[in-house]
Parts: sequence; structure tokens; C-alpha cells
Amino acid sequence: MNPCGRWRGTEQRRVTKAELQQLRVREAVDSMVKSLERENIRKMQGLMFRCSAGCCEDSQASMQQVHQCIERCHAPLAQAQALVTSELEKFQDRLARCTMHCNDKAKDSIDAGSKELQVKRQLESCVTTCVDDHKNLIPTMTKKMKESLSSIGK
Repeated sequence: MNPCGRWRGTEQRRVTKAELQQLRVREAVDSMVKSLERENIRKMQGLMFRCSAGCCEDSQASMQQVHQCIERCHAPLAQAQALVTSELEKFQDRLARCTMHCNDKAKDSIDAGSKELQVKRQLESCVTTCVDDHKNLIPTMTKKMKESLSSIGK
């Protein structure tokens, strides 16, 4: 590291297998979220803004009526965002439970006297299985969310 706290070009930190697994999941989830945003959420945002602009065009409406109109326009988008957030939280919770199970198994193996290298390999294998299993859930989760998003506001 240089005096400014930055890494020099020749020095690189070794990326752990756990970090690679985390990156694999993050990239898959990011791709799903981008797809949902592009294909569903963005259209809903356009509808919401056009609807809200229409509320403001009514010169006879009171301030409260305009506000209520804008709230109604925003409701489908808020519902869609809540749905995506909820599904992502459930996915994250399931993955966390799976990896915690791996950690518990590793701790039990160490307590039973297994060798550290063997336990480390077992843990890495278990976490890789968790990641693979959960990555495989993403297409179904995406399809389910797209169907749910399509039905919002109709």
C-alpha cells in the first residue's frame, strides 16, 4: 500500500471463494432487478407521472383533491416496489438460512474433531451448493414477479 492508503498496481488481495460465491449471487440478482425495472417498473413510472400530471391539469380541483389524485396515481408503483422488495428480502433470508446451516455443520464438524482444512472444504462446498440452488430459483422468482407486476393496477 502506498502512503495514501491505495493499493499499488502489483499488490492484489486474493479473493476468497466465499466472496466469489457472494459475487455470483449479487450479479444474478442485479440482472433480475435490472430486467424487472426495464420491462415492468419503468412503464409503471411513466404511467404514474402522466397520471399525476393529469391531476395537476384540473384547475377546478382543490389542493387536497389534487394530492389525493396524485396518491392514487402513485399507488400501483408503490405496490410494485413493495412486492419486489418483499420477494428480494425472502430470497435473501432463504440464502442466509442456507449458509447459516453450512456454518452450523462446519462448527459441529470442528467440535467433533475434524481437521480444519477438511471442514473448510466442506463449508465451501456447502456454501457453493446454497448459491447454486438459489441462483437456480431466480428464473422462477423473476417469472412470478413479472406476472404479479403485470396484474398490478389492472
